[in-house]
Amino acid sequence: MKRKIETGTIVRTAVLAFALLNQALIICGLSPLPFSEDGVGEAVSMAVTAGAALWAWWKNNSFTQAAIKADEQMKKPWK
Repeated sequence: MKRKIETGTIVRTAVLAFALLNQALIICGLSPLPFSEDGVGEAVSMAVTAGAALWAWWKNNSFTQAAIKADEQMKKPWK
């Protein structure tokens, strides 16, 4: 049975590749990020906001009484 590569593995590999490329550019005396400090701050802020939005969207958010009751039932141990 063929198994899928986990998303976390792909993300960690991509971040490592980016970090290595960034370091190689720095060693060669090139500017790895052609952004101003303000641009970098805005990008980080956007990334944090997007991450929080995706996390909030992904989680099971139960607002109605029926949904809350169903969550409680789901968390009960099986007998």
